[in-house]
Amino acid sequence: MAYATVNTGHAPSIAARILSAVKSTREAWAKNASYKRTFNELDRLSNRELADIGVRRCDISDIARFHVYGR
Repeated sequence: MAYATVNTGHAPSIAARILSAVKSTREAWAKNASYKRTFNELDRLSNRELADIGVRRCDISDIARFHVYGR
């Protein structure tokens, strides 16, 4: 049996698209700030402190990225 779907909805208004863009930009800025904060906190630790928590200095950016973006 075949089904047909009719989309009678309208495209989002220009105002809704602008608000969506502003919202996504703010979210990106917040994530970037969180990344920088996490990176800087780990970067301030001494090599000994990093070794105590099992982190190599070369892995700091990867850890900060995973913490914020999850990838």
